[in-house]
Amino acid sequence: MGQGHPRSRVASRVTAPAPLRDVGAGFTTRQDDGIACTLDGGIATITLDRPDRRNAMDMPMRAAFARAVTLATEDDQVQAIVLTGRGSHFCAGGDIGAMNTAVPMGADVGRARMRQVLDAITLLHQCDKPVLAAVEGCAYGGGFGLALMADMVIAADGARFCMSFARVGLVPDSGAFYALPRLVGVQRAKYLMWSAQELDAQHALQWGIAMEVVLKGLALERTLQIARALATASPAVLALSKAALNSSLHSDFRTMAELEASAQGVAFATPYHRAAIERFLAKQPPAFQWPTSMPSAEFNPRRPG
Repeated sequence: MGQGHPRSRVASRVTAPAPLRDVGAGFTTRQDDGIACTLDGGIATITLDRPDRRNAMDMPMRAAFARAVTLATEDDQVQAIVLTGRGSHFCAGGDIGAMNTAVPMGADVGRARMRQVLDAITLLHQCDKPVLAAVEGCAYGGGFGLALMADMVIAADGARFCMSFARVGLVPDSGAFYALPRLVGVQRAKYLMWSAQELDAQHALQWGIAMEVVLKGLALERTLQIARALATASPAVLALSKAALNSSLHSDFRTMAELEASAQGVAFATPYHRAAIERFLAKQPPAFQWPTSMPSAEFNPRRPG
C-alpha cells in the first residue's frame, strides 16, 4: 500500500471538519463531564454517563463528548468506536431541565449551542473507523440522532427510538435530517419526525435502523463482540468501504465503479490481503470472522407508536 498508515491515506480522500482544540495527546481511559472513555484492545468505548438524567446532554457534556470523539477518531491505536449509555438508557437527548426558558434564546445562540455536537457527529460519519451504537432503553431526540450517526446500531429488546422534538417545539437535529430518510425513506422519516411517536426495537430492525435486536441488557456485550471482530479485519478495507458507501448516494454509477476499481487496487496491495490468501491456501481459518449471533427476543409485531 505504500508508506504511511492506511487510515491516514483514506482520510485524505474525505473532507473532514477542522479538529476541535485542547483535547490532549490521545484517546485514554478517563472521566470528563458526563462522558466516560475506555480503551481496550483497540476498541474506544464512549459512554454517556448521566444515568440519573437518562444520559441527557447538558452543555458541559456536549463539550466532553466532542472532545472524546475527536480523540477517538484521530488516534491510530483506535480500531473501532462504540457509543453507549450508562444504566438502562442510551440517551434521552438534550437536557430539557438545563434549558432556561426565562432567558430567550436567539437563533445565533441556538446555532452555537449545536455546533460542538454537529462537529462531533460529522467526525463520526466521516472517520475511517467503524462506529457502533449499543442502544438500551430510550434513544430520544438527539439521542436518536446520535445513534443514527453510527455505522451500525445494536438494540436491546425494549429499546425505544423517538424523534421527540415536535413535543418541545424543535426541529430534529444531531444529523437526523441527513441519516433518517436515507435509512427509512422520506415518508417514514416524516412520520417519525412529525408524530414524535416511539419506534420499538423490532420495528427499528424492520425499518433498517437497528441491525440486530438482542435480549435486554446484552446490547453492549454484543456490540463489543462485533467491534472486536471488526478490529481483526483489514483497516484499509473498512476505511475504503465506509468512504465509498458514504459517497454512493450522491454519486453516479461510473463514479462508483471507478472508485471500486481504485479501492480494490489498494486492497490487493495490502499485507493483510496477502496474508489472508496464504491462510486460505494453507487451509487455515481466516483472521476475520463475524461473531456468532446472541439470543434475541421473539418478534411480536405491533404498530409503531
